[in-house]
Amino acid sequence: MNTRTLLTAVSLLLLLAGCGTAPDDRSGSEGEGADRWRPRPGIGWQWQLSGRLDTSVDVPVYDIDGFDQSEKTVTALHRDGRKVICYLSTGAFEDWRPDAGDFPGSVIGKGNGWEGERWLDIRATDVLEPLMAARIDMCRDKGFDAVEPDNMDGYKNTTGFPLKAADQLRYNRLIARLAHDRGLSVGLKNDLDQIPALVDDFDFAVNEQCAQYDECADLTPFIEADKAVFHVEYELPTGDFCAESRRLKLSSLLKKYELGAWRRAC
Repeated sequence: MNTRTLLTAVSLLLLLAGCGTAPDDRSGSEGEGADRWRPRPGIGWQWQLSGRLDTSVDVPVYDIDGFDQSEKTVTALHRDGRKVICYLSTGAFEDWRPDAGDFPGSVIGKGNGWEGERWLDIRATDVLEPLMAARIDMCRDKGFDAVEPDNMDGYKNTTGFPLKAADQLRYNRLIARLAHDRGLSVGLKNDLDQIPALVDDFDFAVNEQCAQYDECADLTPFIEADKAVFHVEYELPTGDFCAESRRLKLSSLLKKYELGAWRRAC
């Protein structure tokens, strides 16, 4: 009897005896993600992408840079009872990242307004899928709980490519699947117009400046689905948006554009 047959026989005997269950062959895919973290509306968080990481903020969720922060840092945050989100840019090229040389020029478009960043041709999934899979593998291997994929609304911007809404939906769902296949939860970053189509594909949302542009109500499908909305403003004082944020059950912060440690929470 080979090892596989022996294990199967033992499992059947356990089942018949009422002493156990058959082996659970979980692949970590979206359909089998019962154990995947799903943050609920109103949960507190800290978002820090620059400067020396301040781990003293008393909140249950940290959102930090996936490349810059180490497995040791993620482990320490877990030890303190925090969940940790891995920030990645999935829709834009960043010329300082260690994998920048892996991106062919054919998929690199116009600048997105931030130094060293340029939009990607998200239609080229044959090129981008393995690159993004490797990045999300990094998040998983460092022990992150979730991914925050940035620049997920290129079709609404001047990218240098004729991107359409259907291209964005297809790409955003690809990123969600890559995260879910690795047992990670994933957030929809901005892309407000496509929330009704994508809310079921994502576990939470991350939004910038919905109060400034009077768009926060567009995020209610996530709240109604019992999924957190992590929200920041940069230019409005907290007195101008916190009352509405609390009413809508958003997890809202005032931050500076460099996204250092400084924060004011609602």
